[in-house]
This record gives sequence, C-alpha cells and structure tokens, in this order.
Amino acid sequence: MTITHEDELEKLRRVGQVVAQTLTAMGAALEPGMTTAELDQLGRALLEREGARSAPELSYGFPGATCISVGPDVAHGIPGDTVVKAGDLINIDVSAEIDGFFGDTGASFAVPPVKPRIERLCRDGRRAMWSGIRAVKAGGRLNEIGRSIEGFARKNGYSLIRNLASHGVGASLHEDPGEIPTWYEPKDARRIHEGLVFTIEPFLSLGADWVEELTDDGWTLTPPGGQPTVQYEHTLVATSRGPVVLTLA
Repeated sequence: MTITHEDELEKLRRVGQVVAQTLTAMGAALEPGMTTAELDQLGRALLEREGARSAPELSYGFPGATCISVGPDVAHGIPGDTVVKAGDLINIDVSAEIDGFFGDTGASFAVPPVKPRIERLCRDGRRAMWSGIRAVKAGGRLNEIGRSIEGFARKNGYSLIRNLASHGVGASLHEDPGEIPTWYEPKDARRIHEGLVFTIEPFLSLGADWVEELTDDGWTLTPPGGQPTVQYEHTLVATSRGPVVLTLA
C-alpha cells in the first residue's frame, strides 16, 4: 500500500494504535499458570472492544485471534492449553483490521526469572528492529534495511532467521512489495517510495538461521535446534522526513 491521502494515514494510525495497545496489555498480563488460550481471549476482547477484527483469522482462517508462540517455537503459534511457566520465552504477534486497513505488530516477552543471555537477546532484538527502522528513507533501497539489521546482528554475535521476512501491509495483511529481507540481499534493487507502508520484523537468534513446521498443526514454526529466538515488529510508513512508526502504544 502507498498512502495518497491524509485520511488513509489516520486510519492506519487508528488500527496501529489498537494492535499496539493490545500487545502491550497482553504482555503485561502474561504470568505463570495462565494458558495461551486465556491470553488470546484477552487479546480478542481488546480488539473487539475497538471494533477491530483479527487479521490472521480474517485473512487466513488462523485458529486464534493472535499468534502466541512459546519457546522454542518462534512464530504462528496457535493459542491453546499450553500453560505459561516461569522462564518461558514467549512471542506475541497481534495484527488486525479496522475499516479496511491493517496494522501488524509483535514482541517477545521473557517470563521472570530471566536468564542474562535471554535478557540480552530481548534487548538486542529490539535494537535490531530499530536499526532497520532507522535505515528507512524515501527514495532509498529496501535492502538497506537488511544491511543495517544484519550488520547489527553480526557485530553482536547473533544470527537471523532467513525464511521469515518483513512485508508490505496496509490494505491487506500481506501485500506488495512482498517479502522484505531482514538480512542483506545485494541484488535487491527495489526502492522505498514515499508513502510505502510495510513492517520491519527481524527474528534475532542465538544460532538459528531457519525455522520449520515441526508439529502437525500446519502453523507453528520452530528452529530445528531449538535455539532461543526473538521477534520484534512495527508497522511504519516511509515519508520524506523519515519513517513514521504506526504501532507505538
């Protein structure tokens, strides 16, 4: 999606705020003893209260309002009877639609007590995402985002999951310009035009560079070696003044 009118930006801001606030509330509610289904029910109630519809449910028939992945799972986890335990690393991805416009955000949460290496991984996952956001410039190349993120990951001793990528968003959950690598692809000559709406969501890992469907549910993605991995995600729009992040709570 490319924004052409101010009212489009306002509608994207609206849905962006709703998914951001829902993610924040779900993260704050996370505690040992609750199930991921109970956490998802909270997310659903918050979305519905604002007139929002779950995007994965609407777009793909996903069996839940939000994606909740309990480590070593890292993405597309189905809410269910899994009980949250102390020390778990949990990813929550919230995306929704309001009035034909979509917002998408996500974050990883470590349930106390947190091991120092996991605390650092979470901190650096956020830093990796922001290094990519800072690389966004209308007229610049899309691969500068991946160059910045990969540079950060290499410098700090991390790997990146390379079969999960950022993507266009706005009028649908996934749209042009298609997949946007969070690692450097030198042959990718695509440009960031003004008004382009997309996500930035690196999956930063302690050694993994690939995920697979290791269960038979058709959704959940896991590094084959079970390496701890985090994801942080914002939806943004590229402007002549730099990136405008739409999913800040």
